[in-house]
Amino acid sequence: MAEVAPAAAPAAPAKAAKKKASKPKKTGPSVGEQIVKAVAASKERGGVSAAALKKALSAGGYDVEKNKARVKIAIRSLVAKGTLVQVKGTGASGSFKMSKKADTKVKNLLCINYHYWSLLCCCYYTL
Repeated sequence: MAEVAPAAAPAAPAKAAKKKASKPKKTGPSVGEQIVKAVAASKERGGVSAAALKKALSAGGYDVEKNKARVKIAIRSLVAKGTLVQVKGTGASGSFKMSKKADTKVKNLLCINYHYWSLLCCCYYTL
């Protein structure tokens, strides 16, 4: 009377590793670029407030409520790089203006583009 041990249940087959579907890379300007454009477009003497920047971003189609942290980080990094100057407040709050260095870079780019296009037009019309 030998007792027979019950047969062990077959082991569950190992699940195949699922491949994650990669999200398509977002095209278009980054948050920092959008912020720089908004500040450059403003003619306010005292700079643009953080709330006004957020309104400008949301008007441009950016979801500010979902990406609050990204907006704050972008503002802080632009101030640290010297692209923006913080006129009032601390951190990512307060008012911001374009720095003189960044302003001259933008003007130089515009000047270079103007000269480039004027040269192209002159060459075109002389033919």
